[in-house]
Amino acid sequence: MKLQRRGLDRPDELREMPDGELRIFELADGMASWTAFQPGWRWSTHVKPIAGTDYCEFHHVGFTLSGRVRVEHRDGTELELQPQQFYEIPPFHDAWVVGDEPWISIDWGPGFSFARREGTATSRRVGTLLFTDIVESTALAARLGDGRWRDVLAEHNRRVRRELERYGGREMTTTGDGFLALFDSAESAVRCALAAVDSVRSGGVEIRCGIHTGEVELESSNVRGLTVHAAARVLGLAGPGEVLVSWTTRDLLAGARLVFDSRGEHELKGLPEARPIYVVRAAG
Repeated sequence: MKLQRRGLDRPDELREMPDGELRIFELADGMASWTAFQPGWRWSTHVKPIAGTDYCEFHHVGFTLSGRVRVEHRDGTELELQPQQFYEIPPFHDAWVVGDEPWISIDWGPGFSFARREGTATSRRVGTLLFTDIVESTALAARLGDGRWRDVLAEHNRRVRRELERYGGREMTTTGDGFLALFDSAESAVRCALAAVDSVRSGGVEIRCGIHTGEVELESSNVRGLTVHAAARVLGLAGPGEVLVSWTTRDLLAGARLVFDSRGEHELKGLPEARPIYVVRAAG
């Protein structure tokens, strides 16, 4: 770590696209990105062909310097970002510049794979993915009100992150009301999930978890591949307070002091045939 300053004319990486550019700056504990999108720019038009995904899957945290942009999440919610505002944009969204002024902003985080073309700085490895989310979060937020919901969500995030650190999980992204984390160990992922369920429940929140093991693609702080989609499908089968694991994760845990109850076979999007899914709990 060192005392330093950097000018906009000296980025570590420049990423250009039609009607837009990103200037990436590597810092001691992460990265920052100065971004400029021109009038007429839209993610689904200009970045989707680069990303190869239906939505932007990057988690943005930043500050708008000038201009306006409209963000639409895949759940239908929309928000307009205006000058001199901090923002957080969960993954799975589209966005476009509003008006005739460029949208200029600063993002920061542990890394940036946004608008990076396929085949650049990508590594492949086998890992175990853990997805979590809050059960019926929309209804809970409506019942609590904005202020109370923010407090509950912040406490939920704190408790889950504590368990991720305890069990060696690498937080890849947040999904607004949940997390995606990567583990080297299948057992660590399961133990983390079980502990997180208990921890947030004591804070008045119920979550569910889905776990799958397979090969993933890592691009900086972003994780991609069929394994991610399969883990998300496993999560979708889980009920309140449940930790569900896939067949591959179950096979890796033979001999662990864990109990597995069959949830039957399920067809998961992108996979050729139905596969067994299990509910897991700690042995008594």
